[in-house]
Amino acid sequence: MREELLAIVERNSRIDLKELAVILGVEEIDVVNELAALEAEGIICGYHTMIDWEKTSIEKVSALIEVRVTPQRGQGFDKIAERIYKYPEVNSVYLISGGYDLLVTLEGKSLKQISGFVSDKLSTLDSVLSTATHFILKKYKDHGTILTKKYEDTREKVTP
Repeated sequence: MREELLAIVERNSRIDLKELAVILGVEEIDVVNELAALEAEGIICGYHTMIDWEKTSIEKVSALIEVRVTPQRGQGFDKIAERIYKYPEVNSVYLISGGYDLLVTLEGKSLKQISGFVSDKLSTLDSVLSTATHFILKKYKDHGTILTKKYEDTREKVTP
């Protein structure tokens, strides 16, 4: 039940508990208890709402920042990752394979604000060797949710 429960809640954290119990074929109290246990164990870390900011009047700019760092003896990448994720502008930090070590995602009000964060705060950290900034121009799918609707031709077909 645990794996299926996690998969469903990850896709829709607002699902009604009664509906979830029916889907899983268990009692509602079992679902409540399992969710509480998953939260207590730190497996469920939080619940989030996904917003398509392009459909609002609020201006937001998102960026992916690749960061190359010098790992610290005895702590690897953890200490520098912690310093980075403590900044309120930072949404997420991932240890990645490839040419860079960390992938940092952040949002700001403008390209200038994000660029300023990278040059003034991120690039100046002792362990940071280099960065590469990639601005997100459009999101098509995020966290498994398709954000753009496929164009459908609604014109009536005319045949001779």
